[in-house]
Amino acid sequence: METNLAEGESNQILLLAPNLLGESLALQLENAEPDLKVLLEENALTRSPSLVIWILESVEVPSAIELELRNLQEYWGKVPLLLILPAKLTLKTNQFFQFDCPGLLQDPDFETLRESIETIISGGRVVRLKDQSKDPLLNKPSPIGLGQWFLLSGVQQIDEEIKNIEFLLNRTSNNSFKEIILYGRRKELKAAKALLYWLWGPLKISIHTLQYKGDSFDKPNQKIGSFDFPQQKDFGTTISLRKRDSIAVWEAIRDHIETTVQEGLTNSTDSLLAIEGLNPTKQKALLNALIKQFDQIIITLRSLKNDHKTYKKDWLELQPELRQKALQSLAGSYVRLPFNGELKLIGEQLLAMSDLLDDDDELPDAEKMLDPLILNKPIIVDGQLLPADDPRAFIQLEMFISNWLIRISEIISAEVISACGEWPELRGYLLNPELISTRELERLRNQLNSQNRWQNLIKRPIQLYESKRLFYNLNNGRIEQVLVTEPRDKELRDLDWWQQQVALLVEARDAIAPQIQTLVKKFGDLMVVLLTQVIGRAIGLVGRGIAQGMGRNLRRS
Repeated sequence: METNLAEGESNQILLLAPNLLGESLALQLENAEPDLKVLLEENALTRSPSLVIWILESVEVPSAIELELRNLQEYWGKVPLLLILPAKLTLKTNQFFQFDCPGLLQDPDFETLRESIETIISGGRVVRLKDQSKDPLLNKPSPIGLGQWFLLSGVQQIDEEIKNIEFLLNRTSNNSFKEIILYGRRKELKAAKALLYWLWGPLKISIHTLQYKGDSFDKPNQKIGSFDFPQQKDFGTTISLRKRDSIAVWEAIRDHIETTVQEGLTNSTDSLLAIEGLNPTKQKALLNALIKQFDQIIITLRSLKNDHKTYKKDWLELQPELRQKALQSLAGSYVRLPFNGELKLIGEQLLAMSDLLDDDDELPDAEKMLDPLILNKPIIVDGQLLPADDPRAFIQLEMFISNWLIRISEIISAEVISACGEWPELRGYLLNPELISTRELERLRNQLNSQNRWQNLIKRPIQLYESKRLFYNLNNGRIEQVLVTEPRDKELRDLDWWQQQVALLVEARDAIAPQIQTLVKKFGDLMVVLLTQVIGRAIGLVGRGIAQGMGRNLRRS
């Protein structure tokens, strides 16, 4: 282990734990690490400890634990704390982050504990929490209204049907009539799902409070304020920083994204992505090239000798070069293919045929992503200023970088697909095999163009009016959508005339809907009165008269 102690001295660790567990763990640690001295009582310390470990048997009152952690931090000063939580908890992942300490482990094995101790003593941070979504205690459904029940049950049935169709599509041969029917059915189901969300718009957020098992409710695509990393072994959230500065934060994020990309990505959004048109090898090549170029820009901006006030301008000036280098890495430096009867270098020809200067209006301000990495500034998370190494800030920063990565890759992939329309020989080298067909390629291009127009003309004005921004996040090998609420009034005022009309229609719908509901309710009350008090009584009187008349006739006969 790395220490700042004099030669021959051992790191002293204060272990706060039940007696039997503490004695057993202390013995194991000292046997595994001879330079550690684990003590169970403060009186046994000969100097300030290198680490304080607190093992909890239960977490009944989180606020009391937060208070005790603050007391320990005030008492020991700069000595780092490692909090070990039990396996079974009723808290959600976000609640764990309130326990602000350099080490946070949930039911770790001995090897994980030993590595974490080494990292924390060296000045780093470790967070390893289990995936709480698998805990049945957290999956108890809460009472819901009738409208929410209709929405949830409807979406759940649609998701089950989509799963079955996906299974059949994987087993169906290409270009078959059955495949066409299945694609049509899947499109109808997605349209029905979108209609349900539109009709019950105000109830969208309530979906995330219900832990249904299934593709949409166990881990929903649109999730506000809570993001988890891919599982590593039994852990749901894993953060390991060798240091607690901006350099270590970026290196940890970069390594995690590279690992995720290498394992392969799947599209778990409700939208078609241009990068899906590339074959899996080229997808990885493009994303890895963008990560590498982003890393180079971060190093360049850090090395500038100015006061860093102009780094945003430098960032914007470097964007075209970044995209060009990423495209060249995707194409290869020396690969040639025939183009109009001549052999051409793919990289050079693609650059000549592509327009890489397009901007994505949904990309947030780069300062939110770059300030913590370059200037080591804190991040605002849920109204709090947090350092970049804080787990909540770390997760949000990784989401910003993942969003930038996916959106820039979409711009480059769209240009590659467009170039393949003019360069048929390029399709087999860069695209998926089914897109070699001109018909399938043009269908994909038309779908992407239609989707972009719908996004720009309809969905974006609504999101601006609702003060929401759509982020793409990498989660467990999946590209997911995350809706984050933030002020977007200036962007709303800058919309074109047509987009402003869409926002106006949404505003009108919000204004008229309560009045229509009141009118329907009043009309329903009126119909009840008419049916029960007027028509009902009239029918009763008529029936009574008929009965009396029949009675008289019977008596006479």
